[in-house]
Amino acid sequence: MKQKILILLTIATCFFALSDSRSTVDAADNKVFFNIRDYGAKGDGTTLDTAAINKAIETAASKGGGTVYFPAGTYLSFSIRLKSNITLFLDNGATLFAADPAVHKGKYDMPEPNEFDMYQDFGHSHWQNSLMWGIGIENFAIIGQGKIDGKGLSKRSPGPRRPRTAGETPASMANNPSPLGELAPITEMNGLGTKAIALKLSKNITLKDFTIFQGGHFALLATGVDNLTVDGLRVDTNRDGFDIDACRNVRISNVYVNSPNDDAIVLKSSYALGFNRATENVTITNSQVSGFDLGTFLDGTFKTTQEFAPDKDRVTGRLKFGTESNGGFKNITISNINFVHCRGLALETVDGGYIEDISISNITMRDITTAPIFIRLGKRQRAPDGTPVAKIRRVTIDNVVVSDAHHEYASIIAGLAESPVEDVRLSNIRIHYKGGGTKQDAARVVPENEKSYPEPSMFGVLPAYGFYVRHAKGITFDNVKVTFDKPEERPAFVLDDVKDIDLFRIDAQPTSAFFVLKNVETFSVQQSKNIKDQRIERVEQKQF
Repeated sequence: MKQKILILLTIATCFFALSDSRSTVDAADNKVFFNIRDYGAKGDGTTLDTAAINKAIETAASKGGGTVYFPAGTYLSFSIRLKSNITLFLDNGATLFAADPAVHKGKYDMPEPNEFDMYQDFGHSHWQNSLMWGIGIENFAIIGQGKIDGKGLSKRSPGPRRPRTAGETPASMANNPSPLGELAPITEMNGLGTKAIALKLSKNITLKDFTIFQGGHFALLATGVDNLTVDGLRVDTNRDGFDIDACRNVRISNVYVNSPNDDAIVLKSSYALGFNRATENVTITNSQVSGFDLGTFLDGTFKTTQEFAPDKDRVTGRLKFGTESNGGFKNITISNINFVHCRGLALETVDGGYIEDISISNITMRDITTAPIFIRLGKRQRAPDGTPVAKIRRVTIDNVVVSDAHHEYASIIAGLAESPVEDVRLSNIRIHYKGGGTKQDAARVVPENEKSYPEPSMFGVLPAYGFYVRHAKGITFDNVKVTFDKPEERPAFVLDDVKDIDLFRIDAQPTSAFFVLKNVETFSVQQSKNIKDQRIERVEQKQF
């Protein structure tokens, strides 16, 4: 509250300052407030204001910091270079508008070289090719009720480059037009901006109250950022919303993120920094993720005409861990989240990192386009040689209500035979599926696809309508109810290579069977509706 009052008083003082004064001045004659119009910004939406904005930021930084003020207007810009001890204040009516290299005379900053970019996609490996970027900055904030419009940003992302093979040289690979060549991705993306905000190896960052529309590949990419607060943002974007990569001490709250073509809030732990670094000590709360048609969240029409995302699966818009997962995810709390017309909750590690000590509670989901809950441990291993296989353990998911979930996608817990998912507890869960599974679906043999990109669709239509669990141990279901609309011929639960699984107070809408067990050890079900209490020490094949 004190900070808000101070900011408002500073702005008010500026408005009443003499017309030839460039900034508010304190008793020591130090500038603390920097209006970008005083540095040449026009705000007319046609004049490039890049130089003026950067000059205001550089001047503020040279004075030890301060507030760089964007009054009402539309500020057309290429790359803005962020500095420490600066607050950008986007006032109501102010729009920072991303210029288009194909239309306006200019380019975004070149993506910097990254010798580790073969381990993650191009977009995760570079920061300078952005509308706003900061590397190694601290004590920085963007606040205010203004808007960032990323219309001129690109949402493209070449895949990771391949390592050089025997006999190849940088010169010979530069002639390779494929984006997999060593130099081709940077050349291909020359002059394009792909992120609204990109931060690397920074600390004490606050992003508060503004709006982002069409933020490029990432509305926010934060890599190796500590003490990051994101509060009150409204995002309606054409690819990812927030990518929180290898960050520590993160608080995301009171945000709305709409992203029909990619993930809304996604935690990652890539190898982009050149070493493994877990994303840890994260709280995400009191927020909404969705997959409404682009722009219809901000304009309030909430349209759902788009059916598929660019990856050919149904619209995205979800909250996810992964896919980049070299460093792992630890000590994460997620609570009070609405999912609307999007994919469900996804916890994925496929590049060697551990997922452990996760608490997720008070989740509501409506119109869910793939699996409501997807927990996947895989072995893609896009990581340095010798990286061990991942683990998932100590995960609690409690108080989840889901309606109108797609019938092809049961909720999934799937590990590997060599590294099962461990110690997962699901309690107080209500999932209502659309239904419609057939006997042929129930008889399907589900492929392992251990090295595939992790998505619920990787397994095809599942032989269970409620939960499919494979390669797991120490799993508890407590007070879980699964139901459906259309006639359903699959069992509620299929358990395959599962050890130490306890089910209490299960309420499953009846079909030909409640459970199908394959290679299961130490199974128990108790106090469940229409299901007799029983304990099975070991069984190769059984259904009941």
